[in-house]
This record gives sequence, structure tokens and C-alpha cells, in this order.
Amino acid sequence: MMTLRLFAVFVASGLAGFAETATDSALALYRTKDYPAAQAAFEAIAAVEPHNAEVQFRLGVLAQNRGENEVSIRHLEQAVALAPQNSSYFLELGGAYGTAAQKAGLLSKMTWAKKCVAALEKAVELDPDSLPARNGLISYYREAPSFAGGGINKAYDQAEEIRKRDPVMGAAVLGQLYLSEKKFAQAFAAYETALEKVPGHYGVLYGIGRAAAQTGYHLERGEQALRRCLDLTPGPTDPGPAPIHWRLGNLAEKRSDFAAARVAYEAALKIDPAFTQAAESIAKLPR
Repeated sequence: MMTLRLFAVFVASGLAGFAETATDSALALYRTKDYPAAQAAFEAIAAVEPHNAEVQFRLGVLAQNRGENEVSIRHLEQAVALAPQNSSYFLELGGAYGTAAQKAGLLSKMTWAKKCVAALEKAVELDPDSLPARNGLISYYREAPSFAGGGINKAYDQAEEIRKRDPVMGAAVLGQLYLSEKKFAQAFAAYETALEKVPGHYGVLYGIGRAAAQTGYHLERGEQALRRCLDLTPGPTDPGPAPIHWRLGNLAEKRSDFAAARVAYEAALKIDPAFTQAAESIAKLPR
């Protein structure tokens, strides 16, 4: 006859096996973006295994996707408590705290902001190669006052750390930092340095063109970079041909060549009739 202890071990092992299999199934639903089904699946597992860190994390992410930030924070705080060495969990929690800070009133805003930066810094401490966490810190350091732990020099330090690990992403964040401080020469130098390491990179070339269009500097180089983009295939997250033509129109406007600007904007609209920036740019052109 099975003893009570053996029975308990048998039941426990059976539940663990159930949870593992169920988690795999729930993750499959999540990855196929069947979020309502994934939500129900994770909730069912949580009822059996409330201390499953992965399940708490996924429930937190799903709540964040629905805009339920308080619910998200509750689940994510449980996840980091259960798995305090998981950088990704702290990264997501930092984002949720950041959302809370943006929505909070004046009195509680600082509390949430401090929690945000602490979570992001912990994410980087646990995984120095976490570029999203470092990028999140850049956003925080840029915007937060010094008494809240902010500072542009801290942002630059993180950007350099990103550049060591990913020259393309590093160029993008450094370029934006320099542009925000009107350090135009340094911004273009950051893009060109990245291009030396990854010649013909679509994203870096677009960054050069966009910087030229935004600042009015190096217009010829900006046009050259954008036209090179038109010969390349954009990646999944890269701007397509319509934004490229729109930026070419911006460059033409900087040169006061309004006829060329109109041609470029019309080319953007021909590719994407719903591209509102091009339509708005045409409406503002001198007649």
C-alpha cells in the first residue's frame, strides 16, 4: 500500500509535470499572439503554482499590454521576488514603474521614478549585455533631474557601453544624444564611425539622412545616404521607401528647392497614400 508520504511525493511530481507542460502550451499561445487564450492558460497555471516566476512575469506583461499597469506591477513584483537573478524581469518591471511615474501625481511621481531607475540598474547589474535595459537607463538619465539620479553624462556612459556591444545601436543612441544637445558634428561622426564597422548598413545610412534633414547640416551627405537606402532592402524595423522619399523632400526644402521637395513628397504618397507626414509637408510648401 502506498504510504501517505509517497502519495504526497507522487501528487507533487504530477503537479510539477502538469505545470511544466501547461507553461509550454501557454508560452506557445503567447508567442503566436493569441493573448486572450494565453491569459487564461497562465491564470490556470497560477492557480496551481502561484510561485511560478515565469507565469507571474507573463501575466505582468499581458496586463501591461492591456494597459492595466497596476495589475502588471503586482505580477512583475512577484516575478522578481521569486527569481531575483533574472535581468529580463527587472527590465520589464522598470518599464512598468516608468509608466506609473508618467501617470502619477506630483507627490508620488518621484517615488515611482526612483523605483524605475533602481529596477533598470538592477537589470544591467544582472546582465551587463542587456541593451534594452541600458537604453531604458539612457531615457531616464536624459529626462530626470540630477536630484532624482538623472544626468546627461550618465546617459552618454550608457550609450558608449551600448556602442561597445552593438556599433549600430550605439550609433543610433549616441547620435540622438548629440542631436538633442545640438552637437551636430559629433552626431554625424558617431554615424560615420558605425558605418566604417558595418559598411552599407541601412539603419545607419538612414540615421545620417535623418540627421541632415533635421539639422540642415551635411545636406549632400544626407541625400547620398538616403539614396543609398533606396538601393537596399530595409530590415523589419527600418523605415521603408516612403519615409526615405519624405526625408529627401525635407532635404530639398532645406535647400529651398521646393519643386524637388514636392516631387519627393509626391513619390512618398504614391508609395504609401496614407503617409500623413508627406501630405502635411506638401500642404505647407510655398505656392
